[in-house]
Amino acid sequence: MMSQRLCLLGATGSIGTSTLEVVARHPDRYRIQALTAHRDVATMTALCERFRPAIAVMADASAAAALADALGPDHPTQVQAGEAAVVEAAADPEVDTVVAGIVGAAGLASCLAAVEAGKRVLIANKEALVVAGDLVMAAARRSGAVVLPIDSEHNGLFQCLPETAPGRAERSVNDVDRLVLTASGGPFRTRPVETLATVTVAEACAHPNWSMGRKISVDSATMMNKGLEVIEASRFFGMESERVEVVIHPQSLVHALVQYRDGSTLAQLGRPDMRTPIAAALAWPERIEAGVEGLDMTRLGQLDFEPPEPGRFPCLGLARAALESGSASTAALNAANEIAVAAFLSGEIGFHRIAPVIEATLEGMTHAPMSDLEALLSHEQSARHVAGAHVRRWRQ
Repeated sequence: MMSQRLCLLGATGSIGTSTLEVVARHPDRYRIQALTAHRDVATMTALCERFRPAIAVMADASAAAALADALGPDHPTQVQAGEAAVVEAAADPEVDTVVAGIVGAAGLASCLAAVEAGKRVLIANKEALVVAGDLVMAAARRSGAVVLPIDSEHNGLFQCLPETAPGRAERSVNDVDRLVLTASGGPFRTRPVETLATVTVAEACAHPNWSMGRKISVDSATMMNKGLEVIEASRFFGMESERVEVVIHPQSLVHALVQYRDGSTLAQLGRPDMRTPIAAALAWPERIEAGVEGLDMTRLGQLDFEPPEPGRFPCLGLARAALESGSASTAALNAANEIAVAAFLSGEIGFHRIAPVIEATLEGMTHAPMSDLEALLSHEQSARHVAGAHVRRWRQ
């Protein structure tokens, strides 16, 4: 069996770490061809020593120089620097599979390059579909790229949907009534809404089920993460927004459900561990061991589901409205959210101001249709400036 040659974009982040844990369990199936990171030299040095990739790219030039010094002139890994080198690694002819794990808009160009090059692309970067989903999916159709989701919810949907044709990754939604994404509800699911103005950063980052970075933890607390996932699901599976539903499931064991027209519902369950969807996508259409213990159904107890309260989670409604408006609006939504969350984390605005900053940004901009990445990124940058002005307006 030929080994899959992998390029891991964002090797030092949480997706990168989980991917490498799965890869390490199957050295006969996977070989690391390229690793990329921003500036974490210490972690990247250790990864290069362990996995011996042909190429290691640091987006930061000074970090690349430090990595080259750490590895020494006789190391088999070639060190490269800069964003252009990250994009080149994603499209490298020696690479079969690309894991797009770079967070934020910084990961867009490399993800799109991998898709345009016809790779097998495992997408964890939300912005790839939120900001440029139409471009990514159109590029996949042109190039023949196999695009697979590794967000736990979207991977769960993927597993529950039928294949369009044998051997292809597309999933048919012809017989589907609705797609259902689950959400934990975050740390404020039962907290009185009138007290949300006093939420601290520590409280917002204390997720009940997952250990995540600060930004995504806040997105979970506002449920903007689920709003972004509605956008992703709609674009990835070609499903109308009104047929993508969100339900709160505090146990985080059911990750997604697909309701069919005949009344059947299929659900994907598993422990809240990113290694499961990563392994499912890496090995698709096969299954491999991921290092994750299976569920003991006799010990689960009860599984609870409830609808999200619009007044508690206004960001979910903002995301749906942006999806209806088009790519320019979803690009602005994502940018405004990043600015608002950063302002909350730095103490500039209160938690209760995150949604108003996003709403005011969307209302204050014109969202004309856009058909290329450069225009979308320019629009997103404009949204950041507008959101920054609203942050200053509501600064504590």
